Amino acid sequence: MKTFNVPIIYRSPLISAIKQYRKQQDRMKKDFSPTLLDFGPVRILLARHFGFCYGVENAIEIAFKTIEENEGKRIFLLSEMIHNPQVNSDLLSRGVRFLMDTGGRQLIPWEELNADDIVIIPAFGTTLEIESRLQAIGITPLQYNTTCPFVERVWNKAEQIAARGYTVIVHGKPKHEETRATFSHSRFHTPTVVVKDMEETHRLADYIHGRKPAEQFYEEFKGQYSEGFDVTRHLEKVGVVNQTTMLASETQAIADYVKQAIREKYQLADQEVAARFADTRDTLCYATNDNQTAVTGMLDVEADLAIVVGGYNSSNTSHLVELCEEKLPTYFVSSEEKLLSRNEILHWDFHHHQELHTSGFLPEKEVVTLLLTSGASCPDAVVEGVIRKLLSFYGLEEKVEEKAAAFN
Repeated sequence: MKTFNVPIIYRSPLISAIKQYRKQQDRMKKDFSPTLLDFGPVRILLARHFGFCYGVENAIEIAFKTIEENEGKRIFLLSEMIHNPQVNSDLLSRGVRFLMDTGGRQLIPWEELNADDIVIIPAFGTTLEIESRLQAIGITPLQYNTTCPFVERVWNKAEQIAARGYTVIVHGKPKHEETRATFSHSRFHTPTVVVKDMEETHRLADYIHGRKPAEQFYEEFKGQYSEGFDVTRHLEKVGVVNQTTMLASETQAIADYVKQAIREKYQLADQEVAARFADTRDTLCYATNDNQTAVTGMLDVEADLAIVVGGYNSSNTSHLVELCEEKLPTYFVSSEEKLLSRNEILHWDFHHHQELHTSGFLPEKEVVTLLLTSGASCPDAVVEGVIRKLLSFYGLEEKVEEKAAAFN
């Protein structure tokens, strides 16, 4: 796989040594057990896969290269390039300005742009409507494009099944930048509807079966279907794609549920299902799969708590938190600064969108074992920072270099 020129400030000697060691030991990526970092009174089990993925490194390389090569020009990002506060802060400090927030709210009016400005497309991609708006200003929309190749793969899959007459169902968060982009690209080719979870899928299946009056659909899924969507015709032949960072098990369950609804509605034999349900296979990216599977492997080991590091608005990170929460007390932090002391921690409750202040997060016992992972947009340097902060509570911070040397 291609390697990228990512600023050294995001790298970690410790994490790099561990990842390289694990890669040499397991080149086929079949071992999802965690790496044990034993520091005596604190044992850290590091997930097999975590941190920057291909798409994030690609985006960072393009963005920083764009800044270096265009000194003196005004440079804008459509919105956050990735969902990581450290990286976005670094871009802002270099003079980059955001045109929109992550919800699509305009921060800088389009009218303030001119043809000489540079606009970077974030890793999530963008809508065809925004591409057209940039084109009208005189800006080549895809000249500085950091869209993740795995996001583009989803768009290609939607286009392929659209060409065969299938409606597209997108499993994603309707307000997320990537889902908005995927919805835009898909609806250009075929009727498209977004479902955010299994509960919405159940409700959509009621319309497949004809259990609910068709007119109710347009209120129930308001803002989540393409213009001209005809619920009586456009759910007869469907395929499911997804936002690449969703929970893999949920996407599979949604596809299976829709497939079964189609099978029952039209009383299809196994060999007949494909005529009405497209085989889209999995459109999650490799990093989402690897990171989620690594967390599952990590949870097989006995531990006292889990810490997940990443941006609070990062979808893929929140799903890692979800997996950990099923088994352990879990703390979602954006950086080492959130670990206030051995007793206190600030952490994000993504269910209720609030930061919590918790005491006693590290149990009072002779040996504390914790699981540690991070999202695909989180720099390894931040993970090392969390490790160092944890060790500082036990007076062991100087052991980091010693541990890194053991993996070299």
